[in-house]
Amino acid sequence: MSSVFQSNPRVRRFFRMALFIALIAGCLVPAAWADPVGPRPEDRQITLGVRNLLLQEHLSRHPLDKEMAARWMKTFLKSLDPMKVYFYQSDVDEFTRHQDDLIKMFEKYDVSFAYYVFQRYLQRVDERVKMVNELLAQPLDFTADEEMVVDRDLLQYPKDPNEARERWRKRIKYDLLVLKTEKEKKTVASDPVKDPIQSAGDSDENKKNAQNLIEQVIKEPKTEQKTNDIKGEKKPVDRLAQRYHSFAKRMHQINADDLLEIYLNSLTTSFDPHTDYMSPRHYENFNIMMRLELEGIGASLQADDYGYTVVKRLVPGGVADKDGRLKIEDKIVGVGQDKDGPIVDVVDMKLDDVVDLIRGKPNTVVRLEVVSPNGDKKILVLTRQKIELKDSEAQGEIFEAGKRPDGAAFKIGIINLPSFYNDMSGQRRGDADYRSCTRDVRAILEDFKQKNVDAVVLDLRSNGGGSLTEAINLTGLFIPNGPVVQVKGADGHVSPFYDLDPAMVWSGPLVVVTSKFSASASEILAGAIQDYGRGLIVGDHSTHGKGTVQSLLDIGQHLFFNLPNSNPMGALKVTMQQFYRPNGESTQKRGVLADIELPSLTSHFDVGESDLDYPMEFDRVEPMSYKHFDLVTPPILEQLKHCSEKRVQASEKFQKELRNITRYKEQKAKKSVTLNEAQFIKEREELNADKEEEKTLEELNNSNSKGVVRDYYLDEVLAIAVDYLNLRQVAKAR
Repeated sequence: MSSVFQSNPRVRRFFRMALFIALIAGCLVPAAWADPVGPRPEDRQITLGVRNLLLQEHLSRHPLDKEMAARWMKTFLKSLDPMKVYFYQSDVDEFTRHQDDLIKMFEKYDVSFAYYVFQRYLQRVDERVKMVNELLAQPLDFTADEEMVVDRDLLQYPKDPNEARERWRKRIKYDLLVLKTEKEKKTVASDPVKDPIQSAGDSDENKKNAQNLIEQVIKEPKTEQKTNDIKGEKKPVDRLAQRYHSFAKRMHQINADDLLEIYLNSLTTSFDPHTDYMSPRHYENFNIMMRLELEGIGASLQADDYGYTVVKRLVPGGVADKDGRLKIEDKIVGVGQDKDGPIVDVVDMKLDDVVDLIRGKPNTVVRLEVVSPNGDKKILVLTRQKIELKDSEAQGEIFEAGKRPDGAAFKIGIINLPSFYNDMSGQRRGDADYRSCTRDVRAILEDFKQKNVDAVVLDLRSNGGGSLTEAINLTGLFIPNGPVVQVKGADGHVSPFYDLDPAMVWSGPLVVVTSKFSASASEILAGAIQDYGRGLIVGDHSTHGKGTVQSLLDIGQHLFFNLPNSNPMGALKVTMQQFYRPNGESTQKRGVLADIELPSLTSHFDVGESDLDYPMEFDRVEPMSYKHFDLVTPPILEQLKHCSEKRVQASEKFQKELRNITRYKEQKAKKSVTLNEAQFIKEREELNADKEEEKTLEELNNSNSKGVVRDYYLDEVLAIAVDYLNLRQVAKAR
């Protein structure tokens, strides 16, 4: 079954963090912690499966040649050291001498090179931590007019320890300035895998690499001092030292599964950005997201810089939410099984392993040792249950806006759809009630009709994709039978996919809201709606631009021909096809252009398909025959744009957004950042571009947890819908 999955690696990293939702967690005992030292037997089997599926299934049919070896080497080194602060140039020269051997080794299913490079990396990380300790003990001049280069393309690997030391001296100054300018203490690990030294500039690369270096923390004995640290605020120098040491621990905690995932993904993403190897653990987390249910307590956790597992969100209706004692920002320091099992210390434990301890079968007991932000400690006894992720499903709400000719307000139905979810396992089993976004949206639309809404707004701003089948079926709710998307495989054959149901669940006015984060399946729906002239597309200048189709292939099933296999091997999400709109145009690298563009910072983020490494190229196929509704005519569209522009010009909040966009673009264009404290503070007071990106991504990731929120942006969407209703009535009267 072909599916379309989360778009940009940067976006996937935030959505993957969301998979630890409801953490949920069982009674598995974490494995012993030690640096991976050499390939395991299962590494050869997994590599064999990845190799075969890549060569047999990938759309490009790109051979394993010298070009691919060069891409692989570059991507692997970038995944470990994106800002070129750990490896020396001599290390890279040494690794590169083996570049032509990578493919030969891969053909023999030999991944020993990954261990060879990673051991050197850990050595360099430890050396840098020692260097950081020395530098932090020295006075730093924040009045000097110094700058630090943040454009990685302008950076070279340091040639010797002296050059590395100078690079790190500036980076330490930068990070201390960031800490000094923080207005309030925050858990820095909203990106729990971020290397603090590499956080300046090139933030998109760091977020891309973060999807491979999934939440890592190392285990070490807990001390009373560490518990006391919860109560107090540390000095910036101490916080920074702790952060650097914590990062080194996390890197040492990367296990063989993680390293193999990083290494193989460095190859798979050299074919295209969306072909990924998922380790067994991350494969299961992906399935949890798609079926929108899990077994546990219902809490979203993150690891902070000090080794604590922090509660970041409670799943509405989950065990912890109903119990009421576990609070946001509480720190989980111990986990016990059953009513009398020993409490396992989880301070400095890898987040994945904390999740495994908490996740478990329904009706089993887990005990949590919790420390609140004020230092109070308590033991919570909770009974795990099956939890539906209600805040990740489609949500609908009706708002009143404008006035009808009779003076009554228009009713506008808003549907927020976070993904094109589908319980593929349940569907394969033939479950009658398997989870499907099309079913959920259909029910919302039927409710809207019962309540006599005048127009529907479908919000896809945070929708990074999902099931291709769901995208086709859901589009069919708004159009009669006809083509929704065309798909072309490696052989060049084009296959159309149709909505076969002649009925339209909603035939009234429709507005689809998109952003640069609307990707893949979202672009299929938006493109079809636009081609049919069925509704308005409102939002960022364009959508993400992901026009490829991935299938999720279980490696164990591939190797053992669906025979029972007790050793999970993960899965390969491989790009097999490219999709095209009914009009024959691909959305690849181009996206779907908005009919009416609204000012938004996200429109200017470097998160589009064309910003990624090695994307497939845009092209066209023959257009198909389909009905055009002419509901969005050029005269109507011009009037809608004019009215919207006038409101935007008069809106204080939109004008503030436009000013932020100008400052953001100016900051992002800079190749370096000042290390003069006065100048640094002045620039940060105007706008912190990196923080704006992180804030926006977090808001998108948690957009459904608060339901449909009516803010100034949605008010303008509603105003456009009202204008659209009025103009259509005028057009009908003629």
